[in-house]
Amino acid sequence: MEIVSDRTKPQVEEYMTRDVATVSPDATVGDVAARIAESDEHSGFPVCERRRVEGFISARDLLLADDDDPIFKVMTTDLLVAHPEMKVTDAARVILRSGIQKLPVVDDAGNLVGIISNADVIRSQIERATPEKVGKLVRTLEQIHNIELEQERRTVAIDQLTPTQGRVYADELEGRQYELERGLAEPLVVIDNGGTLLLADGHHRVLASDRLGIDAMDAYVIVIDHEIELGMAKTAANEGLEELDDIEVVDYARHPLVQTTKRLQSAAND
Repeated sequence: MEIVSDRTKPQVEEYMTRDVATVSPDATVGDVAARIAESDEHSGFPVCERRRVEGFISARDLLLADDDDPIFKVMTTDLLVAHPEMKVTDAARVILRSGIQKLPVVDDAGNLVGIISNADVIRSQIERATPEKVGKLVRTLEQIHNIELEQERRTVAIDQLTPTQGRVYADELEGRQYELERGLAEPLVVIDNGGTLLLADGHHRVLASDRLGIDAMDAYVIVIDHEIELGMAKTAANEGLEELDDIEVVDYARHPLVQTTKRLQSAAND
């Protein structure tokens, strides 16, 4: 069992899942196979005696085993694990290079404290990118309007948002829906302009949420305590954008990338 630890942030403990489903070494192959078959989330489990990690069992390990065999006979014991203080980027390298999807997280005593997956790693990178995007927008608004702004992290009701983008693309909308279903969507970026909530970034995510029946989303909110004239608000008013239903969903054939590709193909054929 190899443990890698590093105290530099962001750390694994910030993104790992703490409530981990496990199996006992004495469980039978048949029982674990049934759990995997019935689950939409699990293709394998850490094998623990109490909370101490003894191995890992995957669907592949079960293929040639008899249903009555105990898990300790077929589980993988030469496994990689992470430490809570390991850097997320290091965990990402282990996951990528080993080809595994989930990395058990153990403390100094070898006890299971969580599990980090490739989805958790992606989420950590998304959450690092969004604050940079927000910071850039805040600095731009402060320079243009000569004001000082505050930022908040809050949950916003999507039916209270005023869109500032008149169209979204169907293929990207499907992609955002896929991400939302797996907990990978980054927070929205919203401007609270004296009480009016302008959606600055995240139109595909909001529409995807609406399709999934999600009423509220996590957002970085830039707070302007008194209403000012913003260019995006003027654009929204000019395009008649007041609610989500005003956003046009454009099919894939009309996506700018497709149009560009077609133009390039035509030019190559001339």
